[in-house]
Amino acid sequence: MYLDAALQSGRANESFPAKQKTDNRLEGNTMNKNRLPRHIAIGIAAGVLVGWLCHHFAADAKAAKDIAAYFSMVTDIFLRMIKMIIAPLVFATLVGGIASLGSSRSVGRIGSRAMAWFISASLISLLIGMLLVNLFQPGAGMNLHLDHQGAVAAQVVNTGDFSLKVFVSHVFPRSIAEAMANNEILQIVVFSLFFGFALAGLKQAGFTRITSLVDELAKVMFKITDYVMAFAPIGVFAAIASAITTEGLGLLLDYGKLITEFYLGIAILWAVLFGAGYLFLGRSVFTLGKLIKEPILLAFSTASSESAYPKTMEALEKFGAPKRVSSFVLPLGYSFNLDGSMMYQSFAILFIAQAYNIELSFTQQLLILLTLMVTSKGMAGVARASVVVVAATLPMFNLPEAGLLLIIGIDQFLDMARTATNVVGNSIATAVVARAEQAHEAEEETLPTAPSVALARTPATAA
Repeated sequence: MYLDAALQSGRANESFPAKQKTDNRLEGNTMNKNRLPRHIAIGIAAGVLVGWLCHHFAADAKAAKDIAAYFSMVTDIFLRMIKMIIAPLVFATLVGGIASLGSSRSVGRIGSRAMAWFISASLISLLIGMLLVNLFQPGAGMNLHLDHQGAVAAQVVNTGDFSLKVFVSHVFPRSIAEAMANNEILQIVVFSLFFGFALAGLKQAGFTRITSLVDELAKVMFKITDYVMAFAPIGVFAAIASAITTEGLGLLLDYGKLITEFYLGIAILWAVLFGAGYLFLGRSVFTLGKLIKEPILLAFSTASSESAYPKTMEALEKFGAPKRVSSFVLPLGYSFNLDGSMMYQSFAILFIAQAYNIELSFTQQLLILLTLMVTSKGMAGVARASVVVVAATLPMFNLPEAGLLLIIGIDQFLDMARTATNVVGNSIATAVVARAEQAHEAEEETLPTAPSVALARTPATAA
C-alpha cells in the first residue's frame, strides 16, 4: 500500500513540471499579447521623432520624399502580409459561421439586424459631421476662388465610373480567385454566403468533413495572424515616420484647426457609439472597449482597416460574441458600416464649400448626406476610398474639385482617426447583434417546453 502511494506521489511530481511548463507557456503568450499595444505606442512615438529628424535634416523636399520612400517600403511589406491573410480568413470564418448557423432564417435575422444598425449608425455619423462643420465653420475666412486647379484635383484622385450601377454589378464576383487576389471583401462575402449555405445543407445530410476542414483553416489563419502581428510595431513606426518625413510637423500646425475640430467630432462620435452600445450591452460595452484597444491602435497607426480585422475578430471572441455571428456581421460591416469615413465625407464636402464661400441650404446639405449614404457603401475595397467618394460627390452638387487639394495633404492624419473609428463602430455593432441573437436563442429554447408540459397533463385530466 505504501509502495502504491509512493508511486502515485512520484507520478504526480513528474507530471507537475509538465503542467507548470504549459501554464508558463500560456502566461508567456498572454504577456506577449499584452505587450503589443505598448510596443505599437512606442512605435508611433519613435516614428514621429525619427520622421521629424529626417524632415528637418533633409536637403530639400525631393530628398525628404526619397527618405520617406524607404519607410514606405517597410509599411508596404507589413500591409502586404496583412492583406495576404484577409481573404482566406474572411472566407473561413464566414463559411464556418454560416454552416454553424444552419437555417437561412437565422442568417436573414442576423443580417437584417446588422443592416438596421449599419444604416442608423451611418446616418448619425453623417449628421454629426454636418452639425459640427456648420457649428465650427472650419473653412470660413479662407476666401478661395475657382481657378485651373480643378483639373489638377481631378488628376490627383481618379473617381473612374464610381456610381451606384457600377457598385451593384461589382458586388457579384466574376471569379472567386480574382476576388481573393484583389481582396474584394464584398465579393468574397457573396461567394462565402453561397458556399456556406451549400455546406450547411450538406452538413445536415451528414457530410461534416469539409466543415471540419474550414474550421481548421480558420484556426491556422489566426495562428498566421499572430506571426504577422509580431511585426506590427515596425510597420507602425515606418508608416508614421514616412508621413512626418514628407509633410513635417508644420503641416499639423497649419491645419491645426481643421484637424482639432475633426478629432473632436471623432470623439463625439465615439461617445455616441459607446452610448448606443451601453443601451444594448450595459457596462460590458466598456469591457469591449478594453478588448479592442489593440486593433484600434493598429488601425490608427497604419490607417488600414484590414490590419485590424484579425485582432478585432479575436477581441470579439474574447468578449463572448459567438464566432458564427461575428464572422458574418464583421465582414459586412467592413463594407456597410464605416462610421468614421461617413463623418469624414460630410465634414470634408461642407468644409470645401465653406472655403470657396459657397452657401448650401439645409435641403442641399440633406441631399448631399443622402447621396453619401448610397455612394459610400462597399467602398472598402477602393484605395483611399473616402477621398474617392468625396471626389465623386463634389461635381454632383457643382462644388469645386480643386477643394480636394486642401485636404489631400493632411488626409493621412484624418484617415488614421476615421479608420480607428470604423473599427470601434464595427466592433460595437457586431457585439450588439451577437447579444441580440443570444437572447433570441435563449427565448427559442424556453418556448418548446410549455406545449410539451401541457400535452403530458392531458391524459391525467381525461382520466
